[in-house]
Amino acid sequence: MSKRIDVLCSDPQHPIRARLSAWCEQAGAHLCGRIDELTGGDFLFLVSCQALIDSSLRAQYRYCLVLHASHLPLGRGMSPHIWQVLAGVKRIAVTLLDAVDPVDSGAIWQQRSFALQGHELYDEINAKLFDAEFELLDWALAHCAHSQPQAQQGEPSYYPRRCREDSRINPEQSIAEQFDLLRVADTERYPAFFELHGYRYEIVLKKLGRSA
Repeated sequence: MSKRIDVLCSDPQHPIRARLSAWCEQAGAHLCGRIDELTGGDFLFLVSCQALIDSSLRAQYRYCLVLHASHLPLGRGMSPHIWQVLAGVKRIAVTLLDAVDPVDSGAIWQQRSFALQGHELYDEINAKLFDAEFELLDWALAHCAHSQPQAQQGEPSYYPRRCREDSRINPEQSIAEQFDLLRVADTERYPAFFELHGYRYEIVLKKLGRSA
């Protein structure tokens, strides 16, 4: 029997959208951009979704699952992998958990992780993150029916929502000092920038290959 699968990604400009669309086509899932497109079914996956799904809508699905890029309960909140890169973390966990109230507090079904060497730019970080997320989506379809999630253990920590100002570069500091901030900046939505001599400048960082 085929599964009824909805995937909600509320940001039409998010870089995961292209891969998510291809995954949905392969899995027979319905990719949604708005809450009013959700119709109930077996699975609802919340992927890069900032919309809040109330309990009555979640109850229309057998499983309502969210992806979160931290080792929960540590790192609840927004843009967790970005904050971790800025903190120097080299291995980042990605968690598949139940979508419940309050946000990011649900039971954990499965986790994956990916390693960073310190040179990866925004698109390379995303590629590793998305690989882990799609592994978890595939795992959910194959295993949720005969698995049990585990409640989160320990005291939670929280990250704040990032905004454009968080991509500000200090022109008085070196590139090396601010390299992590440069490499996590989304060049399309939240580009790194600095102000100097009365003007505002945006920075585009491009990797050309290994140095000689």
